[in-house]
Amino acid sequence: MISDKCYFGAVSIQRIANFIALASIKLFAMTFYKVENTWINNDEPDPWKGLKLMALLNHTSLFEPLLLGAAPWSMLWRIAGRIISPGADVTMDRPIAGKLLKYIAPKMMPISRKRDKTWDNFLNAIEPESVVIIAPEGRMKRADGLDKNGKPMSVRSGVADILEMLPGGKMVLVYSGGLHHVQVPGQGLPKLFKRIRLRCEKLDIKDYVAQMKANSDVSFHKAVVQDMEARMQRNVPK
Repeated sequence: MISDKCYFGAVSIQRIANFIALASIKLFAMTFYKVENTWINNDEPDPWKGLKLMALLNHTSLFEPLLLGAAPWSMLWRIAGRIISPGADVTMDRPIAGKLLKYIAPKMMPISRKRDKTWDNFLNAIEPESVVIIAPEGRMKRADGLDKNGKPMSVRSGVADILEMLPGGKMVLVYSGGLHHVQVPGQGLPKLFKRIRLRCEKLDIKDYVAQMKANSDVSFHKAVVQDMEARMQRNVPK
């Protein structure tokens, strides 16, 4: 049996290793890009405090970890070792992209993008101390504004599953201005020295869930989808 001392030592090492990974990406982004973030409703000295769910809206590139360039060091330390995120199984199986994503989020779990056991496994893996990071659209926008199958982009209801099971805390919606000017999916290496814009909005999870459930016109899941799509249209940097 592993002693408590050894266990907590291992946890600390994992957290430090993950913080180093996140910090290295932040340093790279700060060095080679101009990452700008504007808070929509920032009335707190530390708007990242209490973070339990981060939802990235306007998913355009696997290089979106560059958005960490706008995150404060204190936030990176708080989420280090606690990040859990779903990742498309086809992406996680790629030799380079998959390893990079696991470097950023060691607890990233492959899913099939269907409501099957892979999604259930992800939901069951969320723990009280977890910080969930998800791209609610579930796939990347290509240069033509559609997904890789030529279908319109839309928010999927999986984020509602997560919201419904979280006991509380804060959700930060990260609205990306898009990264096609940095790298279009499937089209070579990223371009350096570009401006990256994002906006963030902080919401209380309990209040948000109650508000969505109070919408008697549609189901909770549909209300979340409609609300996030409306917020994305309104708040994504132009």
